[in-house]
Amino acid sequence: MGFSEARFEETEGREMKEKPYSNKMSLKYISMAKAEKLKSLILARIRVARLNLWVTRALSMLLLLGITMQLKSLGETVSSSRTPTSTFSYPLPPERVYENNGYLMVSSNGGLNQMRSGICDMVTVARFLNVTLIVPELDNTSFWNDDSQFADIFDVEYFIASLRDEVRILKELPPQQKGKVAESLFSMPPISWSNMTYYYNVILPRIQTTEVVHFQKTDARLANNGLPVEVQKLRCRVNYEALRFAPPIQALAEKIVRILRDKGPFLVLHLRYEMDMIAFSGCNEGCNEQEIDELTKMRYAYPWWKEKVIDSAQKRLAGLCPLTPEEIALTLQALGIDHNIQVYIAAGDIYGGERRLATLRAAYPNLVKKETLLPSSELDPFRNHSNQMAALDYYVAVQSETFVPTNGGNMAKVVEGHRRYLGFKKTILLNRKAVVDLVDLYKAGSISWDKFSSEMKKAHADRIGNPAERLVIPGKPKEEDYFYTNPEECLASFDKPQLSNDDHQ
Repeated sequence: MGFSEARFEETEGREMKEKPYSNKMSLKYISMAKAEKLKSLILARIRVARLNLWVTRALSMLLLLGITMQLKSLGETVSSSRTPTSTFSYPLPPERVYENNGYLMVSSNGGLNQMRSGICDMVTVARFLNVTLIVPELDNTSFWNDDSQFADIFDVEYFIASLRDEVRILKELPPQQKGKVAESLFSMPPISWSNMTYYYNVILPRIQTTEVVHFQKTDARLANNGLPVEVQKLRCRVNYEALRFAPPIQALAEKIVRILRDKGPFLVLHLRYEMDMIAFSGCNEGCNEQEIDELTKMRYAYPWWKEKVIDSAQKRLAGLCPLTPEEIALTLQALGIDHNIQVYIAAGDIYGGERRLATLRAAYPNLVKKETLLPSSELDPFRNHSNQMAALDYYVAVQSETFVPTNGGNMAKVVEGHRRYLGFKKTILLNRKAVVDLVDLYKAGSISWDKFSSEMKKAHADRIGNPAERLVIPGKPKEEDYFYTNPEECLASFDKPQLSNDDHQ
């Protein structure tokens, strides 16, 4: 074998020996490529896992926030001692969930019906400001000196539950807010006859700043007109549906109505001829000298009764005095009211007692009051609480076939509106100026009975609570029709409305 052949064999042998090494290198490269691919895959999976973890954490935070809000609401509910929904025998509306802007506390002022209207306004304000309302405090310091609280007069459980789809109402502040209020409480009287812009721009920022705001007064704090329809409708819903009387009052009031209806139709006469009303008004028609002196002393005894020197005769001729029992007797007869109808007097003690009621009783012998229809023992729990006694009369007045107020006070106005809401039930709105003029002419012998009766009917032909447009006087809310007297936005539709001529005379 020559050199070439030997070289060849050497070379071939070397190549044969090197082939295993080359295969190892290829496998190494392949392994490295697979490792890189696997590494990329693992990194991608790690990134997806991290993203999933972030999303999970975000969702968990949102869930925890929701649970926290629910627990906070539950805590408020428990701390306010609200009755469990399972205890109600009637279906409850679904609870409205909203971000709470704070808490509104209110102290109602005035008599029963003044407070009632104010409560309706405060519920409405709370709802549209998205705040929590604390059950209103009632006036215990006014002339009537009644220490009744909300639950003594109204069904507080129903009040809270029936409005839960509109606003959250608690019986008391939650513990945390109680602590803050104990240190400092921002109190103020909201401006009278305000629109919702005032509450949005002035009151809401204050609540958001201090968390709790206390209103010292509630009467006439919302305008009669110029408010959104949904605001007006909520005022009606609170007044005519949510404000039920407390069960003891409701049960006794229903009993009075049953007693009356068992004997036939009845008329409720809101005879505002109590001593305080006569003293305050300065009207003394039919009073003797001793009574006039007594009334004058009472008027001067109360410094917040600003008008002291009053010309009774002039005021009466202007139609600004409460009608007397004698004037009412003639008026009801002239209007053709049935002599045999039951006349329920919704009032306190009539000044002058039976002496002043004699003419009215002679004309309408079926003259009754709650005190004559019920045993004394049934009235005893309410007797020293003027607002609870007034609540009994309110219910009977709303249920009567005919309602006749003799003076344009708060009860007369609110009952009139309630009766409109129930289908324009008959309410005779006496024109006091016309009544006085006609009574004086008849008593002087200047006109016959037939003429007297004819003119009286003519003067009241359009004053029986018929559908009418609410009188609007821009810039003079006290002179225009009160919203709760004619809640037009909440009433059944009617044709060709007339402008209200209720001048409260």
